[in-house]
Order: sequence, then structure tokens, then C-alpha cells
Amino acid sequence: MQYFVTTDALATQQTDCLVVAVYEKGQLSPSAAQLDKDTQGAVQRVIDSGDINGKAGQTLFMHHVTGIKSPRVLLVGFGIQGKTTENDFNTATAAMAAVLNESGARTAACCVAEVELGERSPAWKVRQTACNTETKLYQYTQTKSEAKPVEKPLDQLSFITTEADAAEFGQAMAQGAAIGQGMNLARELGNLPGNICTPAYLAEQAIKLGQQYNTIKTTVLEESDMEVLGMGSLLSVSRGSRQPAKLITMEYNGAGDARPVVLVGKGLTFDAGGISLKPAQGMDEMKYDMCGSASVLGTLRAVAELGLPINLVGVVPSSENMPDGDANKPGDIVTSMAGKTIEILNTDAEGRLILCDALTYSERFDPEVVIDIATLTGAIIVALGNITTGLMANNQQLADDLLKAGNDSFDRAWQLPLWDDYQKQLDSNFADIANVGGKEAGSVTAACFLARFTEKFTWAHLDIAGTAWVSGKEKGATGRPVPMLVQYLLNRLQG
Repeated sequence: MQYFVTTDALATQQTDCLVVAVYEKGQLSPSAAQLDKDTQGAVQRVIDSGDINGKAGQTLFMHHVTGIKSPRVLLVGFGIQGKTTENDFNTATAAMAAVLNESGARTAACCVAEVELGERSPAWKVRQTACNTETKLYQYTQTKSEAKPVEKPLDQLSFITTEADAAEFGQAMAQGAAIGQGMNLARELGNLPGNICTPAYLAEQAIKLGQQYNTIKTTVLEESDMEVLGMGSLLSVSRGSRQPAKLITMEYNGAGDARPVVLVGKGLTFDAGGISLKPAQGMDEMKYDMCGSASVLGTLRAVAELGLPINLVGVVPSSENMPDGDANKPGDIVTSMAGKTIEILNTDAEGRLILCDALTYSERFDPEVVIDIATLTGAIIVALGNITTGLMANNQQLADDLLKAGNDSFDRAWQLPLWDDYQKQLDSNFADIANVGGKEAGSVTAACFLARFTEKFTWAHLDIAGTAWVSGKEKGATGRPVPMLVQYLLNRLQG
């Protein structure tokens, strides 16, 4: 998919389709009103006929309208004028991309940046449209034998603007496309079944990312390497699997000797719960337990595509969690890389067992900031549903920066407490720490466990168990929180 900026007038646009916004109650956007004038009232006649009422996501094609060069016009509804929300905008631009892709139009020029959207800038709307276009056109086909590509897909989308805004729009659409492509990489990895996307496969994809971008250096540690490092906690999880664990690091260097931001992504390519076996219903969705790692790969791809002047390291501990004769048993005690002993009271609380060693390993990069991303707890779904990512941090400025990045990108998070009061729930009679803290505040105590291994650096934890994928008819990985993470990095560059 290619994106361009154009300053040509609507009536003279040489494109397969013009896209303009309309609103409820028959109201027209400025470009729709101009097009109505150019076509001697054709747009208003369609509106008056009642064929489209302007609700967010509604679309209607007009063909071979007199007075313009484009053979098609697409009217897209954006809700109530002046009250369009970000959700309305996302719904409308995603619908635009979908119908254009099926229409036979190979090129289109749109005027969506003029839609009134609170305090969101025109550049934000351009970026969001490019991102929504990329993610809407994504199709999972890898394991489908009869998947058919669209015969005449949309190849090119242009944003109509003025000379004064052309450069800003160009930067915005490049960012949106890169974020969307990063999300799609994360979605593809998440959607793949566990018998394909194994820890070894995940490592292969990280290596391919390093081959695609010479700014990324990928290293993969094997179980023997982890044994030398003393990663007893991580290795205890992989013991129950026939798939060997991998510790994957991806180092992006865009800022010389500057201290890096380190992203640590949970890479459980399938989580059966181990001896503490999960219920059968919905267990297939445990292939998504590696979505934290997928978001790290997606973020690195977006950063490398944009060539951002930062240093970024991705650390991915990857394993399966399976029931086996050699698997962890409730009551077992293991020793982490940090030297802390851990009593495993529940083998289904394995994500924190692989993350704690990866967090300790991250110290070697002398990080300025460490952020872990994990589908860590079902409790976060009870607390926040599938709308918002859970956020906990040992540094309030970092928490505030991530909350801002979430709001800026509309990939939002909500902060939960990380108070010492909760740490006592992790007390163990037989080890330094237990891996679960009881029924109460499960998401918080999971983060408290990780906090024991992050005392040497500034750290935040993102629990994406509710936001990494959707269930039901539209089942699939979402690619979140790639937008938030990329926005956080962009905000750091802006000071």
C-alpha cells in the first residue's frame, strides 16, 4: 500500500475514487459541499434521497458524476457533525478502506483530515487513517488452503491538503503506515496456531526482522546458554514442553551510544497452564499468550521502518507451558537468575516466571527505561475489560508518559497501584517469594512479583490480557499496544 499527499483541486483529481465525509441530518463536510457544487447538486440529491444517513461507518458510492474527472465518489458517514468521536473516526476510516479495497478502485484520494474531531489535529487524523487502512486490509491466510486475494485491491491512498500542510501530512501518513504494519506483524504472529508459532519460529521471525533492517541485530540464546546464566525460573517453565525455550534479543541502534529503552515481551507460544491445567473451553485462545512478544517485534519493525534516532532493545523470553512428567509442580521451588528463590503455587502463573529472568537479563543493556508487555492475568480483564491496558510502574513519570502516549495514540492504558501493601500477599514459608498472591488484586500482585526484579532500573508493566486479542465471531489478535509503544518513543524524541 502506498500513501501520497496531493494538493490538486477535487474536481481535477486524477484518481479512481474521491472520498468525502458526510454527517447525520444531511450535513456535508467542506469537501462534500465543494463536490456538490462541482457536480451541480449531485451529492445533495443523494443525501436527500435517504440512501445514506451519515452514521459513522456508512458508505455510499456515486458513479460517473458529471463535473469531475474521477469515475467514483465515495461518501463516508462520520456521525454527528462536531460530535464525531475517535471511535466514530476509526469506524468510518476502516469502513472506507474496506469498501475501497472491494470496489475495483486501485487509487483513491480522501479528505478525511478536515473532519471535526475535538482537539485532534489534521495530522493525527491522517496518521490514524493510514494506520486504520493498513490494519483493515490485513487478512489472515497462512493456514487457509482456499484463500483468494482481492482481484483489484486498493494500491494507493492520497490525502488532499494544502501546500502549507503537505510536509506534516507526509510525515503523519508515514508514521501511520509504519504503526499499522507493525500491528499487522504482531497480529499475524498472534493469530498463528501454536504448532506453527513455536519459540523456534518466533526466533526465526526475529532473525528475519534483523535481515530486513540492517539497524536491527538479533541474538538467540538456547537453553544451554540460559543454564549458564542461571535462568532457573524461565527454564522451569519450558521443562514441560518438547519445544526448547529461546531468549531472543533484538537491538535497534539509531542513536549511537545513548542508553536504550528496553521492551520485554512475554512469549508463551502456548499456555495450557501446566499441571494447573486450564479449562478446555477457550484454551485454543492461549496461542495468544505470546502477544506481548509479538508487540515487541511489531514495535521494532515500526521504529526501524521510520528510522527513528533512538536506541531500542527487544527482549523476548519464549516457551510453552505444558503438562508433562518433567513440568513444574505446585509446591516446587526454583531459583531465578537474580538468585531469588520462588515457590510455584500455581503453574499457570508462568508468565511472571519467564519474565523475571528476562527482566534481570535486561540489566546488561544499561537501560534508561524498561517496559514489559504481557498477557499476564485474567484479573485485568475482570477489572478493565477489553478496552484498556493495565499499567503499573515503579516510577510515576514513566507511568504518566505511557498514559499520555496511550491517549495520544488512542491506544489507552489505565494505571493501577503498585503499593508495598500488596507485597505481603507474595510471602512464602519456604522461598523468598511465592508466584501467586491469592484471589485478591491478582493483576497488582502479579506486577508486585515482577517489581522484585526491577529494583535496579526505571520500569513499567503493561498487562494486555484484555486488549491483545478479541474473542467471538471476530476472533483475532489486535496488534495492541504497538500504537502506544511507538507513540511513547516518538514523544521521547520530541522532548
